[in-house]
Amino acid sequence: MPNPELITMNDGHSIPQIGLGVFQMSNDEAHASTLAALEAGYRHIDTAAGYRNEQGVGAAIRESGIPRDEVFVTTKLQNGSHARRDARAAIEQSLEALGMDHVDLYLIHWPQPSQGRYTEAWESLIDFRSEGLVTSIGVSNFLPDHLDTVVDETGIVPVLNQIELHPTFQPHDLINHCSDLDVVVESWSPLGAAQDLDHPEIVRIAESIGATPAQVIIAWHLHRGFVVIPKSRTPERIVSNFAALDVRLNSEQLELIDGLDTGVRIGGDPAVL
Repeated sequence: MPNPELITMNDGHSIPQIGLGVFQMSNDEAHASTLAALEAGYRHIDTAAGYRNEQGVGAAIRESGIPRDEVFVTTKLQNGSHARRDARAAIEQSLEALGMDHVDLYLIHWPQPSQGRYTEAWESLIDFRSEGLVTSIGVSNFLPDHLDTVVDETGIVPVLNQIELHPTFQPHDLINHCSDLDVVVESWSPLGAAQDLDHPEIVRIAESIGATPAQVIIAWHLHRGFVVIPKSRTPERIVSNFAALDVRLNSEQLELIDGLDTGVRIGGDPAVL
């Protein structure tokens, strides 16, 4: 069984480089998928209040028998809860649903600039960290100006930014800005909502090295130093995705995948949401 690499974040804590994403899963589906992932060797589960499946994730971690301190758990502050009082209620609700006294990483799910309160939300996350409710704090879907705003106004740099990132959408300016700030980049929708799996170059590389297209794409994320959270409800695919840790791509293959960027998003634009 391969062992996931650990990436050290700017607060000194480490995150497993591959995890299971549970977006668009019911509680029952998240429960089953989390159990399958933990059995396969994953030690990183990514959920969110907005997914409405934290309860299933927490139950699966307890049932797995794996000590809590060996599983890295991420959840997120839901949209509409950026005000201090609302953020406080949100973290308490998430911890209750998960059945935990803390999470390893807590993220602002979207900046929602139209609300104009993401700095207020960030200040709440700073408080939660100081209280021990969360170990590390970060953001999701933040663009360079959002990152600069929270850093300039609080002096605290997020440890991680979870963004849409896959072979056909590679926001280089944002990735470089995160690197400049020492912010880890985490890829959501790392397979391009499965659309990138059928790309001829991905298929060709997969056939040439005896891997699946999903393994090739996940290996590309890993080689590029991103944290990656592929989602699957199928135990066999959960196992297969994890095996991407053992897939090696040469420099030519990596550069071919680098060249697939179209600049076209699958998800929403954080600048306008």
